[in-house]
Amino acid sequence: MVQVFEAAQVETALSYDRLIPALRAAFAAARVEAPVRQSYEVGLGGQPAHLLAMPAWRRGEALGVKLVNIFPANAAKGLGSVHGIYVLFDGETGAPRAIVDAEALTNRRTAATSALASQFLSRPQSETLAVVGTGHLARYLAAGHCAVRPIRRILVWGRTAERAAAMAGVLRAQGLPAQAAPDLSAAVAAADIVTCATTSVEPLVLGRDVKPGTHVDLVGAFTPAMRESDDDLVAGAQVYVDTYGGALAEAGDLLQPVASGRWSTDLVRGDLNALCAGVAPGREGVDEVTLFKSVGAALEDLVAAELVAGR
Repeated sequence: MVQVFEAAQVETALSYDRLIPALRAAFAAARVEAPVRQSYEVGLGGQPAHLLAMPAWRRGEALGVKLVNIFPANAAKGLGSVHGIYVLFDGETGAPRAIVDAEALTNRRTAATSALASQFLSRPQSETLAVVGTGHLARYLAAGHCAVRPIRRILVWGRTAERAAAMAGVLRAQGLPAQAAPDLSAAVAAADIVTCATTSVEPLVLGRDVKPGTHVDLVGAFTPAMRESDDDLVAGAQVYVDTYGGALAEAGDLLQPVASGRWSTDLVRGDLNALCAGVAPGREGVDEVTLFKSVGAALEDLVAAELVAGR
């Protein structure tokens, strides 16, 4: 019998204290096989939209695929930009085991992955978090970072003051110490950790605003045409990625500085496999600016779906 897990059940199953260690173990073991995801532009009337297909498997144990739609224009309709399903199969027989709400799965695993990277890359005493962007993912990223660092202040910036205030209210309702930030540059300059999840095609987090010792978590830009950082930030930071294959094929935050001649992909210091396996060192100095660029990895979905299904 195929189990169906709706969003509320996914949220309950994927607590950060459970999901982050599971991701760490999976990245360290490197037993999950996952080709670079397929991305298709499916928008209409000049509105960008994307269909993503992300398969992954651990031979003889489990396999699954996520089908997810990203429609940025949904924000104007009061809807989340991410919708989809995850189908989990038995790795020995190929029989379907579970169908999982992919939006909830994606939100949780994305935030947990950023928090996992932060354990290696942010300063342990980090207390101020800047959240750039007010989409549905913002509240998960804030909670994920708060799960691994002693955050005492969260500064929320959005395209409009109203959205920033609304998201800060959502976070306070979760028990998090959030306030709206009217000025983006000031919020970034005050932060120990900056987490950014937008669909921007122009830099938002600028190198000139980032103080020494900051960790920058770039989550939102997932195509070569999108970016959330400028060349100065990338060129001046110690850069890490979730996976080499995904980030170096899709991340405009990295590919655009390469095209301008300001940065080279051989400067990436490591991916999550190297960090979790102890091969890459992570943060080495209190004044380093570290940057983690993620575009999403199918390994994360498989690990999260197995936890939901009760493996």
